[in-house]
Amino acid sequence: MTAAGPAAFPSATAAEAQVTRNPTLVDKSASTATMNAHSRARLEAIADLLDSRWRIPGTGVRFGADALLSLLPGLGPVVSTAISTYLIWASRRLGVSTGTVLRMIGNVGLDAVISSVPLAGPVGDVFFRANRRNMALLRTHLASGSA
Repeated sequence: MTAAGPAAFPSATAAEAQVTRNPTLVDKSASTATMNAHSRARLEAIADLLDSRWRIPGTGVRFGADALLSLLPGLGPVVSTAISTYLIWASRRLGVSTGTVLRMIGNVGLDAVISSVPLAGPVGDVFFRANRRNMALLRTHLASGSA
Protein backbone atom coordinates (compact mmCIF):
# COMPACT_ATOMS: atom_id res chain seq x y z
CA MET A 1 0.00 0.00 0.00
CA THR A 2 1.52 3.29 -1.05
CA ALA A 3 0.81 6.73 0.24
CA ALA A 4 -1.01 8.82 -2.30
CA GLY A 5 0.68 12.16 -2.79
CA PRO A 6 0.57 14.81 -5.50
CA ALA A 7 2.21 12.31 -7.86
CA ALA A 8 -0.83 10.02 -7.56
CA PHE A 9 -3.00 12.94 -8.65
CA PRO A 10 -0.99 14.62 -11.44
CA SER A 11 -3.27 17.64 -11.88
CA ALA A 12 -3.88 18.14 -8.15
CA THR A 13 -1.99 20.36 -5.76
CA ALA A 14 -0.66 18.86 -2.56
CA ALA A 15 -3.64 20.26 -0.60
CA GLU A 16 -6.17 18.86 -3.10
CA ALA A 17 -4.46 15.46 -2.96
CA GLN A 18 -4.62 15.56 0.85
CA VAL A 19 -8.36 16.34 0.75
CA THR A 20 -8.92 13.60 -1.82
CA ARG A 21 -7.26 11.08 0.47
CA ASN A 22 -8.95 12.45 3.57
CA PRO A 23 -12.23 14.26 2.81
CA THR A 24 -12.59 15.20 6.48
CA LEU A 25 -9.88 17.82 5.96
CA VAL A 26 -12.22 20.00 3.88
CA ASP A 27 -12.84 23.46 5.37
CA LYS A 28 -15.76 22.74 7.66
CA SER A 29 -16.59 26.23 8.90
CA ALA A 30 -18.99 27.12 6.07
CA SER A 31 -20.37 23.61 5.63
CA THR A 32 -20.89 23.18 9.38
CA ALA A 33 -22.84 26.42 9.61
CA THR A 34 -25.04 25.35 6.70
CA MET A 35 -25.49 21.90 8.19
CA ASN A 36 -26.43 23.40 11.58
CA ALA A 37 -28.98 25.67 9.90
CA HIS A 38 -30.53 22.71 8.08
CA SER A 39 -30.54 20.64 11.28
CA ARG A 40 -32.13 23.45 13.24
CA ALA A 41 -34.83 23.97 10.58
CA ARG A 42 -35.58 20.22 10.59
CA LEU A 43 -35.79 20.13 14.39
CA GLU A 44 -38.04 23.22 14.44
CA ALA A 45 -40.37 21.57 11.89
CA ILE A 46 -40.58 18.38 13.97
CA ALA A 47 -41.24 20.35 17.17
CA ASP A 48 -43.93 22.37 15.39
CA LEU A 49 -45.59 19.19 14.11
CA LEU A 50 -45.57 17.64 17.58
CA ASP A 51 -46.72 20.65 19.59
CA SER A 52 -48.42 23.38 17.57
CA ARG A 53 -49.20 22.33 14.01
CA TRP A 54 -52.97 22.90 14.00
CA ARG A 55 -55.23 25.57 15.48
CA ILE A 56 -58.66 24.99 16.99
CA PRO A 57 -60.98 27.21 14.89
CA GLY A 58 -62.29 30.29 16.66
CA THR A 59 -59.61 30.12 19.33
CA GLY A 60 -55.92 30.84 19.59
CA VAL A 61 -55.29 27.36 20.97
CA ARG A 62 -52.82 25.30 18.95
CA PHE A 63 -52.13 21.59 19.21
CA GLY A 64 -49.97 19.03 17.48
CA ALA A 65 -49.42 15.36 16.89
CA ASP A 66 -48.30 14.91 20.51
CA ALA A 67 -51.85 15.61 21.74
CA LEU A 68 -53.32 13.34 19.05
CA LEU A 69 -50.89 10.54 19.86
CA SER A 70 -51.90 10.79 23.52
CA LEU A 71 -55.34 9.58 22.48
CA LEU A 72 -53.82 6.20 21.63
CA PRO A 73 -53.41 4.31 24.91
CA GLY A 74 -49.92 2.97 25.55
CA LEU A 75 -48.38 3.26 22.11
CA GLY A 76 -49.12 6.96 21.45
CA PRO A 77 -47.16 8.44 24.35
CA VAL A 78 -44.27 6.04 23.67
CA VAL A 79 -44.03 7.16 20.03
CA SER A 80 -44.28 10.82 21.01
CA THR A 81 -41.57 10.45 23.66
CA ALA A 82 -39.32 8.61 21.19
CA ILE A 83 -39.60 11.46 18.68
CA SER A 84 -38.95 14.00 21.44
CA THR A 85 -35.88 11.99 22.45
CA TYR A 86 -34.60 12.28 18.87
CA LEU A 87 -34.89 16.07 19.17
CA ILE A 88 -32.75 15.97 22.31
CA TRP A 89 -30.19 13.70 20.66
CA ALA A 90 -29.96 15.97 17.61
CA SER A 91 -29.62 19.02 19.88
CA ARG A 92 -26.75 17.33 21.69
CA ARG A 93 -25.05 16.75 18.33
CA LEU A 94 -25.35 20.49 17.71
CA GLY A 95 -23.27 21.05 20.85
CA VAL A 96 -25.87 21.77 23.53
CA SER A 97 -24.37 21.60 27.02
CA THR A 98 -25.09 18.78 29.46
CA GLY A 99 -27.09 21.11 31.71
CA THR A 100 -29.34 22.14 28.82
CA VAL A 101 -29.76 18.50 27.77
CA LEU A 102 -30.86 17.68 31.33
CA ARG A 103 -33.45 20.48 31.19
CA MET A 104 -34.66 19.08 27.86
CA ILE A 105 -34.93 15.60 29.34
CA GLY A 106 -36.93 17.06 32.24
CA ASN A 107 -39.33 18.73 29.79
CA VAL A 108 -39.84 15.49 27.87
CA GLY A 109 -40.17 13.48 31.10
CA LEU A 110 -42.88 15.80 32.39
CA ASP A 111 -44.60 15.65 29.00
CA ALA A 112 -44.49 11.84 29.12
CA VAL A 113 -46.06 11.83 32.60
CA ILE A 114 -48.78 14.24 31.46
CA SER A 115 -49.43 12.17 28.32
CA SER A 116 -49.82 8.96 30.29
CA VAL A 117 -52.82 10.26 32.28
CA PRO A 118 -56.00 8.84 30.70
CA LEU A 119 -58.38 11.45 29.28
CA ALA A 120 -56.44 14.38 30.77
CA GLY A 121 -53.23 13.57 28.84
CA PRO A 122 -54.28 15.03 25.48
CA VAL A 123 -55.54 18.21 27.15
CA GLY A 124 -52.29 18.56 29.08
CA ASP A 125 -50.30 18.06 25.87
CA VAL A 126 -52.12 20.98 24.28
CA PHE A 127 -50.96 23.33 27.02
CA PHE A 128 -47.53 21.89 27.97
CA ARG A 129 -45.41 22.01 24.83
CA ALA A 130 -42.18 20.27 25.77
CA ASN A 131 -40.75 20.25 22.26
CA ARG A 132 -41.34 23.98 21.74
CA ARG A 133 -39.65 24.58 25.10
CA ASN A 134 -36.71 22.42 24.03
CA MET A 135 -36.36 24.29 20.74
CA ALA A 136 -36.31 27.57 22.69
CA LEU A 137 -33.45 26.14 24.76
CA LEU A 138 -31.65 25.13 21.54
CA ARG A 139 -32.17 28.61 20.01
CA THR A 140 -30.79 30.22 23.17
CA HIS A 141 -27.75 27.95 23.04
CA LEU A 142 -27.07 28.63 19.36
CA ALA A 143 -27.58 32.39 19.80
CA SER A 144 -25.06 32.47 22.64
CA GLY A 145 -22.51 30.84 20.35
CA SER A 146 -21.35 28.41 23.02
CA ALA A 147 -20.72 25.43 20.80
